[in-house]
Amino acid sequence: MQVILLERIGKLGQMGDEVTVRDGFARNYLLPQGKALRATKTNRERFERDRAQLEARNLELKSEAQKVAERLEGQSFIVIRQAGDTGQLYGSVSPRDIAGAVTEGGFSVERHQVLLPRPIKTLGLHEVHLSLHPEVKPKVNVNVARSPEEAARQARGEEVTAQAMEEAEEAEEAEAAKRTAEELFEEGGVETLDEEEGSHEDEETAETETTEDETKATTDSE
Repeated sequence: MQVILLERIGKLGQMGDEVTVRDGFARNYLLPQGKALRATKTNRERFERDRAQLEARNLELKSEAQKVAERLEGQSFIVIRQAGDTGQLYGSVSPRDIAGAVTEGGFSVERHQVLLPRPIKTLGLHEVHLSLHPEVKPKVNVNVARSPEEAARQARGEEVTAQAMEEAEEAEEAEAAKRTAEELFEEGGVETLDEEEGSHEDEETAETETTEDETKATTDSE
């Protein structure tokens, strides 16, 4: 279907451009959302007549979106889900879920404004962009956890999956063992080695002196 864009649409074009799109995309999204008009003679004339008004409205909407984006940028929103020990979710987090969490956080966001290439299927912190305007897309953090307490731990940078915790514990134990070995070597290992070498030297000296004494005694006796 040939349409006239009434605003900038990513990967399609700028306001006023005539582009060809799939019929379903036009009927289900562009036309009902007021983002485009069918490219007919009547609509072309209508667009040219209303162009200045449309551009002014676009600037107004962009300005409003930028104000909201300044407050939204970098904000974190928690989504609670069940998951296994490895962090794999029993299900997924969809754009609808994220829009709900952001709205509960005090911002009005629709599902179609959540730019999520694929559903989230693991615990953790996930960066997501929101399209408040074709030219305004702030980034937020979605904290997917099994409980509010776990979300707080993730926000502090802690690992919460069993596998990650086991690996962290093993790494800590290995590091502790390494530190203990180094401390023992530095505090007593070298001294013990020196003492052993000194002891051997003393024994060798004593044996030499004994042999010399015995030789001298034999000579005197003769």
